[in-house]
Amino acid sequence: MSEKYVAGDVVVLKSGGPNMTVKGRYSPGLTPEADTYTCQWFGGKKLESGHFHADSLKRVVENAPNANADVK
Repeated sequence: MSEKYVAGDVVVLKSGGPNMTVKGRYSPGLTPEADTYTCQWFGGKKLESGHFHADSLKRVVENAPNANADVK
């Protein structure tokens, strides 16, 4: 199974929120089908992180008229 996102990709939750940077695939104890990624973002000046399923994310297109559009 190929990765949907790679480290450095900029993503956002489909439900909204801040832009986040993909740190990498999260897989401790999970099967490859879990398709979960660790993402980082700044909450003010504090670096935050979390684990998100690929289906809850969409890639952010930089310098596009609609910066949160999906890339296919």
